[in-house]
Amino acid sequence: MAFSTDTPAFTLHRGTRPLLVSMPHVGTHLPASVSDRLTAEARTVPDTDWHLERLYDFARELGASILVATHSRYVVDLNRPPDNANLYPGQDTTGLCPVDTFDKTPIYADGSSLPADDEIAARRDAIWHPYHGALAAELARLRAEHGTVALWDAHSIRSVLPRFFEGKLTDFNLGTANGASCDAALANQLLDIAGALPGYTSVLNGRFKGGYITRQYGVPAQGVQAVQLELTQSAYMSETYPFAYDEALATRIQPTLKTMLETVLGYVEAR
Repeated sequence: MAFSTDTPAFTLHRGTRPLLVSMPHVGTHLPASVSDRLTAEARTVPDTDWHLERLYDFARELGASILVATHSRYVVDLNRPPDNANLYPGQDTTGLCPVDTFDKTPIYADGSSLPADDEIAARRDAIWHPYHGALAAELARLRAEHGTVALWDAHSIRSVLPRFFEGKLTDFNLGTANGASCDAALANQLLDIAGALPGYTSVLNGRFKGGYITRQYGVPAQGVQAVQLELTQSAYMSETYPFAYDEALATRIQPTLKTMLETVLGYVEAR
């Protein structure tokens, strides 16, 4: 199958302080060459990290750079390795170019229309590589200007997904690749901030330890601190179609998110 897209792979707001907020799973665009082959359910892109640009609308005011994906993860998953290696060996995950939803229902209406190797390579070249090129370049720019930099990889997911975890997921899931991508002192500060919010649960390096982005770019010894936050969507939105933003819920957690980003900034700017 041929693949083409006229939509740029990302939007980038360049900030003035040493923090890059990456949003690799907020994209909803489906090029016709993909959309025409999908099921009706898949065309609603239910596994999107919905509304994170709105939830993190304070990030620009903090001076952060913000990198936002445009295409759906059903086209190509920007938080997977380019060789499609499983980041959680022994556990069920979706791939670089997914073929099923988080509920394990087929994405493609016809099994014969699954993406072949040449199409996967074309998607990677058109979307994955440009996004990661922009991410690496912006980290390099900020590090050159400030000496150190932080990467905040922003994600969200439905709170109940038996395919990936049992029961209801913890609300704030901080991941630092088991400590490899971020200093323990900073990670523990962030966990304490999340833990101080009444009525919500938090964990560090639990079910979600950080995907490819966190693991690839977080190198504290080289002045790059990287943290992934996987939020339950029930903390700020409706988890059923049409996946509406809930202002009342979001308002409860936004101060905590803002304090987290301010803490990250304070940590790297003190270095």
